[in-house]
Amino acid sequence: MADTHQRPGQGAAGPADITSLLAGRIGPSRTPDHGRPPVDPSVLPPVPVARPVAAAAPTHPASVPRLAGLPGELPVSWDVIESLQAEVSHNLTAEDPTRLLEDDDRRARARSLVNTAVANWATLYAQGNTPLTSDQERAIGDAVFNAMYRGGRLQSLLDQDGVEDIMVDGLTAHIEYYDQPRRTINKVSDSHTELIAWVNRMAGLSGHGERSLTQATPNVGFRMPDGSRVTASLLTTRPSVVIRKHRIREHGLDKLLEWGTINPLLRAFLIACVQAKLNLLVVGDMGAGKTSLLRALGREIPASERLVTLESDRELYLDEPGPPEKPGPLTFAFEARQSNGEVRGAGDQAGAISISEMYETALRYNASRVIVGEVRSKEILPMFEAMSSGGKSSMCTLHVRRPHAIISRLVQLCTNAGVQTEAAHHLIASSVDVVIYLTYLDETAIGGRKHRFVSHIYEVHDDVGEGGRPTTSELFAPQGDEPRAVYRNMPSFIDSLELTGSFYRHWLTGQQPETAWETPLQLVSR
Repeated sequence: MADTHQRPGQGAAGPADITSLLAGRIGPSRTPDHGRPPVDPSVLPPVPVARPVAAAAPTHPASVPRLAGLPGELPVSWDVIESLQAEVSHNLTAEDPTRLLEDDDRRARARSLVNTAVANWATLYAQGNTPLTSDQERAIGDAVFNAMYRGGRLQSLLDQDGVEDIMVDGLTAHIEYYDQPRRTINKVSDSHTELIAWVNRMAGLSGHGERSLTQATPNVGFRMPDGSRVTASLLTTRPSVVIRKHRIREHGLDKLLEWGTINPLLRAFLIACVQAKLNLLVVGDMGAGKTSLLRALGREIPASERLVTLESDRELYLDEPGPPEKPGPLTFAFEARQSNGEVRGAGDQAGAISISEMYETALRYNASRVIVGEVRSKEILPMFEAMSSGGKSSMCTLHVRRPHAIISRLVQLCTNAGVQTEAAHHLIASSVDVVIYLTYLDETAIGGRKHRFVSHIYEVHDDVGEGGRPTTSELFAPQGDEPRAVYRNMPSFIDSLELTGSFYRHWLTGQQPETAWETPLQLVSR
């Protein structure tokens, strides 16, 4: 894992004009040499110490043109950040050349060295310029640390409230928010080469150094140190990067209740479904919040159980310790591995490990539950095997555009995996108990916000009906002017829910005030 992306031998530059600021670099001005092993920062040669250039500096940092409203604006050019970063990395390597420090201790020491380096630089800078304020010094220090251990130049965007996605198309970034329209920044890198270098540095920081974006491996996916999911490709017109930020990674159903995704009745119903060990399928369109809901449901699994999660890219984080009042089950989190770009004689991708292959190993962990993060293709078969083998009380997510297309989508995935349609119908009926559909309405373009809420809950019965399709019934669905889920029919498994001691059937018949949504849905389009 590299602590730095530096340009050896380059000195620092003072504050720059708007042209150079807008052309600030994301990463190093060099293309990684993929023909050699990754460079260990502990053996990098010493680099020059960052020194301010006072002669060309403006009289005060505030006179430096603002970076087009970009958050995290700095009173110095990015070259200063890179040079300070190189100095800190060199000093850190000198103190811990064999990397004996744990990651947390190493980062804490790096933070201390950053503060010292920035303070020394600011003292020299003040000899010929108006001294920096404490806030400006802190911003420079944060930028140096972010360049070493976080998202570099894009970190200030990731730290913004409400950011959900950052989409980089060549040199242009588009930022999507939870509660405001999309924003575009015209230049976030000097070149495509630097963007690719940034992707590969982030992969290294995340422990996925083998996932390099090259012509041999033109698609890569990994998670950043803060848990954000990165997908990058060279198959697009220009190199492209999409960063998906998990805004509620550590939260559970209470946070979804606060955001209006569910109401108190649905919260109690879903908790009882988890405790009753029903097989749950969370579905919806892209961006509907499926992973967030699945993660929240996983946090309701009792601590006495053993859980295995299977994901193509780690997003659930259920293996991380929960709060003392809800520690969660013993969890083994499996993550698929991408190919290293080599192809074997039989045409197989060398080094690649799929969810289907991981499932074979997961069976040996004797888990009481199995969660498949997202089903896109042939993962449908191990998911159904997990659900139907001994009542494993499994859960997963699935992309479906419309509620009425759920069964058809499941059948399509089964047939693509080699299962006959009739067999797929029986497999679905014997595997899935409850389907939870999330509706996604984006009104940011018309002055509103993004709405994500449960609109339908179906029970899938263990038999097939007309046309050989699985029989389903609506338990919750929209009613009248209310597009969110309202109770419709009593589930056949209500006895199992009541046995959990956390749910009672009279809650569904309207004898409790929690049966309705507490506040109306504020839609601009109405």
